Amino acid sequence: MTSVETRPETPLTPPAKSPTPSSSQRYRAVWRWHFYAGLVVAPVLLVLAVTGAIYLFKEPFEEWRYQDVRTLAEPVPAAAARPLSEQVAAAQQARPGAPVMSVIPPTAPDRTTRVILQGADAGPFAQGVSVYVDPGTATVVGQIDDGATFMRVVRTIHGELMSGTVGDRVVETAACWALILVATGSYLWWSGRRTRRKPARAGRGRLRRLHILTGLGGGTVVVFLVLSGLPWSGVWGDGLQRLQERTGSTYPSADDFPHTSTPPLSGDLSANPDAKVPWAAERLPVPPSQDGPSQDGPSQDGALQDGASRDGHAGHGSAHGVLQPGALPIESALAAARPAIRSCPPAECDLKVLLPDGPRGVYTIVTDPRRDPSAAQTLHVDQYSGRVLVSYGWAEYGVLAKAVEQGVALHEGRRYGTANLVVMLAACLTIITLVVTGAWMWWKRRPRGRAGAPARSTDRRTTYGVIGVMAVLGLLFPLAGVTMAAALLADRLLLRRVPALARLLG
Repeated sequence: MTSVETRPETPLTPPAKSPTPSSSQRYRAVWRWHFYAGLVVAPVLLVLAVTGAIYLFKEPFEEWRYQDVRTLAEPVPAAAARPLSEQVAAAQQARPGAPVMSVIPPTAPDRTTRVILQGADAGPFAQGVSVYVDPGTATVVGQIDDGATFMRVVRTIHGELMSGTVGDRVVETAACWALILVATGSYLWWSGRRTRRKPARAGRGRLRRLHILTGLGGGTVVVFLVLSGLPWSGVWGDGLQRLQERTGSTYPSADDFPHTSTPPLSGDLSANPDAKVPWAAERLPVPPSQDGPSQDGPSQDGALQDGASRDGHAGHGSAHGVLQPGALPIESALAAARPAIRSCPPAECDLKVLLPDGPRGVYTIVTDPRRDPSAAQTLHVDQYSGRVLVSYGWAEYGVLAKAVEQGVALHEGRRYGTANLVVMLAACLTIITLVVTGAWMWWKRRPRGRAGAPARSTDRRTTYGVIGVMAVLGLLFPLAGVTMAAALLADRLLLRRVPALARLLG
């Protein structure tokens, strides 16, 4: 009988390659950073994602919520509207003694005039009280405390966790670490894709697969969401503005606008949240009114504004928020500026007017487009003659300023309408999914009574190499760098010297 030699059956798929010792050590070091970063900042990122998703719907929500004071049952033609100065006076009578922060004329015949008066707080970025006036009768329709609205609370949580400067720093730190989480997570997926076996169909394997696929699908949008939000932060945002000042990429050229005053005579425009100027123009000096009041003293309409002092020191921010003797009424100043206002249809833009501050102050008129930031414009108008002293907009901004403005519009989900909103909402849901699946995986794999962190790399060269890369990221994002240094010190001074803490976390 002839014996038949049998050979082992050839496998259909090649066996997984074993990682080299150096790559395994590197993977372990990066995983440890990814684990600790996620564990620490996950709660903050979850809060930011949830509040950000809610705030995307601010405009439609407030249109629905406040339609009783923002819209009129009977439209009022522009020709039949009462003068803006009369409407402002009606709003001031509703809140005696409150200075006027800004005025927003109606954008359509069925809309009310919004007069924003100073609220209980008077500090920078303090919210005012919006008094809505019927332009046809100059009667007050209603009042809204802008600092107590639902969306304002959501924004305060999103921006500073309702904790002021400390909360702002915590939010910025978490946002910077989110970028590091995306970077380290991408490395873990890339380095482990050849050696990783097919995940299990149940339990932690499914969570891991969902975590990876979500990160791969939405990581880029998450990075954009974080980077476009950082200009609002305290440390990184101030650093960006200083960089733009030095490179001339933020403000219009000083040579184009030589007549400026320092400090601004109409107040710091960046500190007026409801009548904001574009981000790129917040810190531009404001020129003084140069033409001076008329010799007679009364205003152009023939009478001194009610409550105005003869010494010329009352104005925006004063006890009564009145105009100076000889100053143009608000409707005349706005009419004088309209020929210089570039194309920004009322259906797509809000027009905001800030009253003069003192005898040399100016009217500041801002067009605030709801979608395209290139339609924004800021004008300063002499309060006595109506002459436009300064007008600047998109054409005068530098490259970095334009990038920031576009980023802000995209971040808020308003640049390209519904499509933009859906993409930003998807980014928020991506962060929520990553946080939940990451925390769930950790909870399922952790040893009882311990955090179950990945083992520390035993190769010094690999460890120092990873630390070097992290240090570069720390220089780009200072608050992340500070917390990174603190984590390294804690690892060396505490975890390696306190056995009980090492057992708990390791």
